[in-house]
Amino acid sequence: MKIFRFLKRGIRDSFKSVFRNFSLSMAAIACTTITLILVAVSIIVTYNVKNITDKLESELTIVVYLKKDVDDEKIETLNKAFVQMKNVEEVTFKDADEWKLDMKEFSDTYSAALDYLDENPLLDAFVVKVKDVTDLKGTTEEIREFEYVDSANYGEGMAESIISMMSVIQKLTIIIVIALVFVTAFLISNTIKLTIFSRKSEIEIMRLVGASNITIKLPFIFEGFILGVIGSIIPILITIYGYVFAYDHFKGYVITPLITLVKPFNFILYVAAIILAIGSIIGMFGSSRAVKKYLKI
Repeated sequence: MKIFRFLKRGIRDSFKSVFRNFSLSMAAIACTTITLILVAVSIIVTYNVKNITDKLESELTIVVYLKKDVDDEKIETLNKAFVQMKNVEEVTFKDADEWKLDMKEFSDTYSAALDYLDENPLLDAFVVKVKDVTDLKGTTEEIREFEYVDSANYGEGMAESIISMMSVIQKLTIIIVIALVFVTAFLISNTIKLTIFSRKSEIEIMRLVGASNITIKLPFIFEGFILGVIGSIIPILITIYGYVFAYDHFKGYVITPLITLVKPFNFILYVAAIILAIGSIIGMFGSSRAVKKYLKI
């Protein structure tokens, strides 16, 4: 029971301190709010870039065209051989008639051209999906060595460029998020240090009357937590309503339907929880560090 009374008193004193030092508390809250908005935007951008990268990579497949004289038995043999390959995740067979139907549905020009021809010029083919797109070229070259394979293509050149570009963007956005978290920690911590430093005499009086270190530090730690939570409210609201608005405004994609955004729920709730955690933890850490290091508690 004693520990509960101790915690209750610490929480009560921290709330009083926030309102008693209102101007300094508002400075800490404003600093927290601004930096956490930047962190929230960076997290959203990073996750969407990752989502787009994963989707583009999943669309990268190898189309394996077979020779004209391949019968059903040879097709089945090839299918089993492809499935057993180390980097192959999924194999789908489509005969020439299926390819013809797909092309006719894709374009009216293709449809007119194919209808004009007496025979179907297309070849039977496998669509091979790989596990690791960075080894797309190596897997394609391995497939080309199989008997009865006429050709195998994966969009040489363009595929490597897409993978390389998206990888760089993804790494860059992750670095930005990490850097912003450190900047947030630094700014919030130093703002709280100023708040605590202005109350140095108050802490000295507490020490003179025999208060223990933990008794002095606990209200400040709770105060940092409160400032962090309050400073997280506006970024959370901006994150939730801003992302939902942007998602609806852009109809869930950027430029082309192939580049889709992450659906707001439950993604945006996870981002809000991360922002709240960052704000509260950094607030407590900043308060604890300021009291201990600068006031020699």
